[in-house]
Amino acid sequence: MANHLDLEEQEQLDQLKHFWKQYGNAISWLLIIVFGAFASWNGYQWWSKRQAEQASAMYEEVDRVIAGGDVAAADRAYGDMRQRFPSTVYTQQAGLTLAKVAYLSGKPDVAQTALTTVAESSADPGLAALARIRQVGLLIEAKSFDAAAKILDGKFPVEFMGLVADKKADLMMAQGKTEEAVALYKDAIKHLAERDQYRRLVEVKLAALGAGESK
Repeated sequence: MANHLDLEEQEQLDQLKHFWKQYGNAISWLLIIVFGAFASWNGYQWWSKRQAEQASAMYEEVDRVIAGGDVAAADRAYGDMRQRFPSTVYTQQAGLTLAKVAYLSGKPDVAQTALTTVAESSADPGLAALARIRQVGLLIEAKSFDAAAKILDGKFPVEFMGLVADKKADLMMAQGKTEEAVALYKDAIKHLAERDQYRRLVEVKLAALGAGESK
């Protein structure tokens, strides 16, 4: 009986050896790939978290410099942050803040450059869309109508349709196309919630054009 069991165990062992000889190398590589991918994913998660923490700390410093009102220093600080953390939401937020301060300080070129970098970032599509909307405002002021129209013809998240329609209307007004502007302002209102403060601004624009309040 014992010999019979020994023979069965030996036969199973031989089968296992044969199986491993035939498929062992492939299995080993598969395990290496699986565990390697798992380790890489964990490493990426750690790296992403670390990047976000460092970017957050640097954002606070850049925001402090921007708040100081020295646009040149703020632009340098933002440039450093953009170089170190090009793909974070914090960098986009810093760019939007810099653009606002630069514009209010009479430096639209600095504002436009900052907005361009934010618009080109894929970190947060919403912030990128907002940057493009603000770019259009600057381009309209500069009478760069073709450039403004090109941006507005691009794709925007659905929640920005009201703002896009409003900016298209502003562009029409800047070119003396009042009827087209009125239609677009009315379209903007359709996409803006009743309690949205921006909707009030659009209604004021319509009232100024004698179009009245749109319902």
